[in-house]
Amino acid sequence: MKVLAKWNGQRAFTAVGDSGYEMNMDATEAYGGKGEGVTPTEMLLGALAGCIGIDVTMILKPHLSSIEKLEIETDGTRKEDLPKGFTSIDVTFKVDGNIDSKKIWRAIKLGKEKYCAVSDSLKARVTFQLILNGEKQEEPI
Repeated sequence: MKVLAKWNGQRAFTAVGDSGYEMNMDATEAYGGKGEGVTPTEMLLGALAGCIGIDVTMILKPHLSSIEKLEIETDGTRKEDLPKGFTSIDVTFKVDGNIDSKKIWRAIKLGKEKYCAVSDSLKARVTFQLILNGEKQEEPI
């Protein structure tokens, strides 16, 4: 799976993945952007909510008619120093309906431990490479 992010000037980027849908990102004005898109860190929290939400609704498929409302709130705590990565992320499921909480907890646990690729990816090793003017550039030692 690949996503290509193209720079739109200042701090704005438009990313397009295999699905073909565009994702507009921008920094807030405090970081030199115009605030005309979601920030990358908002996108990460949204991706986590969407991923675990898809997994939970797939697991709860036989019980979806019993659910009247399902909202997932992600609340990330970030480091004070750069890079201001997340030190913790709290995920809150707000559900209304006639469904046993044990079923929901089971679905959340399975999503977290077995199915949610975004949650699992937060542990991923990230590597970088540079291609400048069409040529791969080795990182200086």
